[in-house]
Amino acid sequence: MNEMPPGPAESYDVIVLGGALSGAATAILLLRSNPGLRVLIVERSEKLTRRVGEATVEVSAFFMGRVLGLTQYLNEHHIAKQGLRFWFRNEQVESIDQASELGARYQVRLPSYQLDRASFDEEVLRRAGLGGAEILRPATVKNVQLVAGGEQVVELKYADTSYTVKARWVVDASGVAALLARKNGWWKRNTEHPTAAAWSRWKGLKDWDGLELAAKYPEWSKVVHGIRGTATNHIIGDGWWSWWIPLKGGDTSVGVVFDQRIVDWPEGGKVADRLKDFLMKHPVAREILADAEYDEEDVHWRRHLAYYSTTFAGDGFVLVGDAAAFMDPFYSPGMDWISFSTSSAANLITQQRSGVAMEEKIARYNRDFATCHRRWFLSVYKDKYHYMGEFDLMSLAFRLDLSLYYWGVVEPPFREGAKALLSPPFSPPSGKVFAGLMSLYNRRFATIAKRRRRLGLLGRTNKGNRCLIPGFTLERKDMLRLFGMLREWAMLELREGWRSWGRATADEPLPEIARPPMPEPEG
Repeated sequence: MNEMPPGPAESYDVIVLGGALSGAATAILLLRSNPGLRVLIVERSEKLTRRVGEATVEVSAFFMGRVLGLTQYLNEHHIAKQGLRFWFRNEQVESIDQASELGARYQVRLPSYQLDRASFDEEVLRRAGLGGAEILRPATVKNVQLVAGGEQVVELKYADTSYTVKARWVVDASGVAALLARKNGWWKRNTEHPTAAAWSRWKGLKDWDGLELAAKYPEWSKVVHGIRGTATNHIIGDGWWSWWIPLKGGDTSVGVVFDQRIVDWPEGGKVADRLKDFLMKHPVAREILADAEYDEEDVHWRRHLAYYSTTFAGDGFVLVGDAAAFMDPFYSPGMDWISFSTSSAANLITQQRSGVAMEEKIARYNRDFATCHRRWFLSVYKDKYHYMGEFDLMSLAFRLDLSLYYWGVVEPPFREGAKALLSPPFSPPSGKVFAGLMSLYNRRFATIAKRRRRLGLLGRTNKGNRCLIPGFTLERKDMLRLFGMLREWAMLELREGWRSWGRATADEPLPEIARPPMPEPEG
């Protein structure tokens, strides 16, 4: 029988609460910039398990590959992702070849991956340990006392023994547990975005690119020259979408996310059975999932997905990843959020250690991340579920979103390197322009879809149409496609949108960002 490692020391420079990707990545970046730094990672599990956040996009792939140095590992142990693909239906669609399709015609130009998060997060944590971090697991955090500009106090339990450990900095990487935000009253549910989700992992799905479907639907098979199956496929309906993410070894992660204002989720019975019954009503899902079986030990359900913290950092603590906020899994933004928040957190701590005054830095940090989160939500997610089931609206929105993502978010890291990750998306000053444009067309498309719903006109373009994109690069000529898309938007407004002019509501103002005080220690 293996003996437990010794308990923690009395003090460290940094204590990281949580050993999954956001915590381990922050530790790696800190140790790289601060040789000899004393870092303790407190992880509650003996072995990390699978979780959502399996699909990366271009920025998070850059962060994991070129910043954390995991490219070879990713290529050997995980699946190269082939972009995003969407499938729509209406009452006339009876088979997969009749469903309107949105996605790439060819292979993608920039790398991204489909991750088994259990093995991936363990590898990042292992590398943090090799870099010099001390890892304490399984250990439970019982309390955290924050002291502005002083030593933070963490009370924890390990091997049936209680310890009190101090550090100049605490990094909250506790995920949805959001330890510091919940404890200190900063955690807020995003009531504007009442989404819920059910998901599981499955075996026995049909091969999107296999012989069976190619023989059954030859024209459908030939129209796409790349690979459909290793994309993140999205099977979509009115007010909901589902993800289909292949994992190394043969499992597939399948989940449904829905707006609770629009969709009545079936009640009663096992979650995975309800999930399958719900999906089987869509002809594309029915084709792929008919003979599949779910893992009964890997089924999950969560209401009210969206939340955020009103405080992101103080002089002695910083929140990263899901401990700071979660918006929506659509477009896989969580991994990008980790890339920006961990990079910025490590930089903030490094600056303090080099003698930089913290008051102004922390005020700006909170302002930038609060502004980033709010603008990101308004630009991409607010009321998107009202129109994401419409092929024509979603095809245009996706191409606009992708073009602006490449132009404003993807291109800077590839041009400037890792330092670009220190400026979160949509943050001042240039982010205001991108946010204004994106929130405007997102709001307009939602308004058009709401009118269609009132008039019973949803889904008219959801049968027999294809929008197959040649692929985006970082060449300026590709980004200039944006102007053609804006012309399409103008034509949509002249053709249909004008009927709903005056119904759109103005953007809500950004919340006032105050300089957050450190909470008083609890007695």
